[in-house]
Amino acid sequence: MRWLVTGAGGMLGHDTVRELLDRGEDVTGLDRVTLDITEPDAVQRAFDAHRPDVVVNCAAYTAVDDAETDEARALRVNGDGPRLLARACAERGARLIHVSTDYVFSGEIRATPYPEDHPPAPRTAYGRTKLAGERAVLAELPGAAAVVRTAWLYGVHGRNFVRTMLELEARRDTVDVVDDQRGQPTWSADVAARIADLGATTAHGVFHATGSGEASWYELAREVFRLAGADPDRVRPTDSRSFTRPAPRPAYSALGHARWREAGLAPPRDWRSALSEALPLIRKEMSQ
Repeated sequence: MRWLVTGAGGMLGHDTVRELLDRGEDVTGLDRVTLDITEPDAVQRAFDAHRPDVVVNCAAYTAVDDAETDEARALRVNGDGPRLLARACAERGARLIHVSTDYVFSGEIRATPYPEDHPPAPRTAYGRTKLAGERAVLAELPGAAAVVRTAWLYGVHGRNFVRTMLELEARRDTVDVVDDQRGQPTWSADVAARIADLGATTAHGVFHATGSGEASWYELAREVFRLAGADPDRVRPTDSRSFTRPAPRPAYSALGHARWREAGLAPPRDWRSALSEALPLIRKEMSQ
């Protein structure tokens, strides 16, 4: 199969291209400079040039706070762009795997993770625009599109919470981290592997690709310190009121994984196992 990955300059896009290359796939990665997914002509040229069988859309407007005052632009990237990709896929008989987010949910505290079919109720402009993209993709490509929601991403490449904690550990005696937001730390390389698995099947619909288990940001930071050989007690708990931002952060972001088993695919592994494997790679990258 021929794969086309949009947003390949980002953390998840980079890892998806790498995962597919490692599997011996024919893959082309295009970043936002080489493909603006909001431009119809650019999308058509990309499809004509690369003739993909599977498209993975990692391109997105991810500035959560900026979207509160720039929702129209966020909607072009997160809503209109995916619709253009889906239409191009429909015209050529290609499949589309579209990456989305936990922000499509309300983020209210729950006793169990949000299942894939839980009614969306976004509370932010970012969440609304990402939900628009989901709905556009599924409407344009019924039976041939998969939406992969993820959250709390970290990776070897790019800025992310885990890397920030490692940097702060080296510079500060103590670090204050919120303990009233719960979610699932997720290694971008694991999501890339799930995407590659999904693209090799005919499975469609909504899937959640997040690390199994749950943690607060505070608990994640403590685990980063512990794995780095630092004292976890240097991480101090605080609450969200200490970090006010334009867009409210979800209090609860854990997502259920039932659809993977239904599709005959392995669900994501426990977040601690992934972090223990990822951390040495992140530290190595930081030292270079």
